Amino acid sequence: MANQSDPRAVEEERVTAVRELGLLDTPPEERFDRVVRLAQQLFDVPTAYVSLVDRDRLFYKAKVGLDLLEAPRDTSFCRLTIEDGETFVIEDAAADPRFTTNPWVVDDPGLRFYAGHPLAAGGHRVGTLCLVDNRARVFGEADRALLRDLAAWVEEELVVVEELERAAHVQAGLLPAAPPRVDGWEVAGACQPARGVGGDFYDWAPTPTGVTLSIADVMGKGMGAAIIAATVRAVLRAASRRGDVEQAVAAAEEALASDLTQTATFATLLHAHVEAATGEVSYVDAGHGLSAVVRADGGVHRLAPGGPPLGFLLDVAPGEAVRDAERLTLAPGDLLLAVSDGVVDALGGDVAVMDEVAATAVGAATAAEAVDRVLALAARSGTRPDDVTVVAVRRGDTA
Repeated sequence: MANQSDPRAVEEERVTAVRELGLLDTPPEERFDRVVRLAQQLFDVPTAYVSLVDRDRLFYKAKVGLDLLEAPRDTSFCRLTIEDGETFVIEDAAADPRFTTNPWVVDDPGLRFYAGHPLAAGGHRVGTLCLVDNRARVFGEADRALLRDLAAWVEEELVVVEELERAAHVQAGLLPAAPPRVDGWEVAGACQPARGVGGDFYDWAPTPTGVTLSIADVMGKGMGAAIIAATVRAVLRAASRRGDVEQAVAAAEEALASDLTQTATFATLLHAHVEAATGEVSYVDAGHGLSAVVRADGGVHRLAPGGPPLGFLLDVAPGEAVRDAERLTLAPGDLLLAVSDGVVDALGGDVAVMDEVAATAVGAATAAEAVDRVLALAARSGTRPDDVTVVAVRRGDTA
């Protein structure tokens, strides 16, 4: 915590809190938009907005009756609101000597009335909820109380943002910190959640004879999907120590059956084991179907989906949830690539684009390069409707 007697240090912490929200320069969101619409209606003003006060500018996260995306901080009334710390009201700016030369007053929009309440997050005043009119108005105690209540609503949404940010750090920490070291092999992966946290994950772990790899996609996005994804990952990792891929997936499915049923969700999964010496890959595909082998000579072979996703087999009894493993062999220079359906969604939603995804990895010199190529392909759409996850394992060019 900064020394409260040092205004510059306090301001630096405040700006850091603003930026850690991850909301600057982001598109409109209904959870904030609905508050400013309601404020405009309740107070019968032409303009209402939520601003985030950065170091030298205001960013309008939600607004009605305002065309600007941002404005300078130094001439803004919101600057005074966060400095004051309470509801800040100017009933007639044209009659107030402090503001008779302010550009918002003397120029367009000819501001006369302003009421703003500071918004707190991370222990700092990060923004404001404001009402603006080009007519002077009286703003009584009941009005102030109502504005405070609406500001508290916005702050609740900012708390959600903070919690999601912390959850994103936790979820990122659950992903593998570094690829496993397996002689003659390269492994790489990446996960980009659509909402900070998400239902995708990838995992890997060395074994006495090679390496296991997993990619899973839990139905849905956000915190709920992330919780289920963490559960699936933990159970699968523990089960993987018990035996081959068939036994591992069966043990995970039995352990997860109740949780997935009670939450009415499911998870697609590809779980594979690579034998380092021979290049043999044994894998179980539980409704995933977004994997391919990219051969050193440029050939591409799509892997067919297996049975239904985890969570579709209800009332699984011990020993009954056994899925047959498929097998293939990776020759020197070959690569196994798997993605989540967020990649497909980013490219239009048709599973047939998996051919384009696999073709993108042709000629990649490393597993990491293949992952980067797929991420770049998915990013071309400019949108990320779902979590985007990619994992790849490549056999070295010499056996």
